Amino acid sequence: MENKRLFNIFIIVFIDLLGFGLILPLLPFYADEFGATPFLVGLLTAIYAAAQLIGAPLLGRLSDRFGRRPILLISIFGTFLGFLLFGLAIPLGQKLSVLLGLPANQLILALLFISRAVDGFTGGNISVAQAYITDVTTDETRAKGLGLVGAAFGLGFVFGPAMGGFLSSYGFAVPAYVAAGLSAMNLIMVGLWLPESLPKEERNAAALEKKPKVDLKALIQALRRPKVGPILSVSFFYGLAFALFSTMFSLFAQYKLDLDARQTGYILAYIGVLIALVQGVGIGPISKRFSDRWIMMATTIILTVSLGIWAFTGGIVLLLIILIPIAGTSGVLNTVLRSSLTKVVEKEEIGGILGISASFESLTRVIAPSLGGFLLGSLGTWAPGVAGAVIMFGVIILVWMTIFKQFGDEKKTAKASR
Repeated sequence: MENKRLFNIFIIVFIDLLGFGLILPLLPFYADEFGATPFLVGLLTAIYAAAQLIGAPLLGRLSDRFGRRPILLISIFGTFLGFLLFGLAIPLGQKLSVLLGLPANQLILALLFISRAVDGFTGGNISVAQAYITDVTTDETRAKGLGLVGAAFGLGFVFGPAMGGFLSSYGFAVPAYVAAGLSAMNLIMVGLWLPESLPKEERNAAALEKKPKVDLKALIQALRRPKVGPILSVSFFYGLAFALFSTMFSLFAQYKLDLDARQTGYILAYIGVLIALVQGVGIGPISKRFSDRWIMMATTIILTVSLGIWAFTGGIVLLLIILIPIAGTSGVLNTVLRSSLTKVVEKEEIGGILGISASFESLTRVIAPSLGGFLLGSLGTWAPGVAGAVIMFGVIILVWMTIFKQFGDEKKTAKASR
């Protein structure tokens, strides 16, 4: 039963990320066509995360109260509407220009921003999917189960960007329409085949004990919790460094390597292959052999060095090589952080805490595109990578001072208790 449910959620996340991957490499080129600066392109990426910052924790807590399945349906429907509006931005913008007498390019860009905001606000489906996996796995199998989300994420980035780059030759709106169609298919799949994972009694307990309220106070309270706070802090700063890489990669490819949307899509697909291999195959054996704190320390060191090298990469061959440790270590670290977080809270809090974690992750994607776009436009293509490496150096210190020194070695503890 567990394997069947994990497979169902894997397919759902894969289709969702496939749709997202379709339009990811197109954003800079799409916006650039209508007169957007690198900074404005960064804001276009950031608006999705800004909306998700509000929506993800709310959806996570609502899933604790009403169940995972209905919240997934709401979230996926919002994604469908966002993609549809993205595809319709050009014709709608042109019609509004005639009606309102305003420049068409400005209206098209405004519609692109609105479409990403709609998708972002309802885009809590990944955190809810992670909560679903937590419901149907044990502490021992959780890292492997959550690794399936990462694998689905990676596979979505294998096919999505490559398909998006290919479809863009028929018009930038075509990938958005295809993404909307995939979201509609996902909606049908959840409605027909995904059973609820959260028992009714646990939903009732969450309704009595936890209100679906998310605000700054809730985020601060989470950071103050003894074991939750350090994990969330590491997640935030790691997420900020990695978001500088991921959100600026398309602009880096365009400005530094002179790649077009199709070529960028193929490289993003390559990154997806690496992530899928690590999280789909590697995370299980790694988590069994090493404790979470050792994995966190090793991956943060490797990622720091790798981002520094990426900053000054000037050719395709070196880029493809350095992407291996970047994709591999980030995939492992992200999964282990989420798995660790679910182990230090009560079961009825899991959806909410994963939503708060997604909220912090969204905050990094608000800051990183704006900061990265400014750095790239002002200093050069090397600047986002250097900034990411500097932040990750701070993460090494943070992991050492909090998680590594203060947390016990859970594997040794488990053996001693037997």
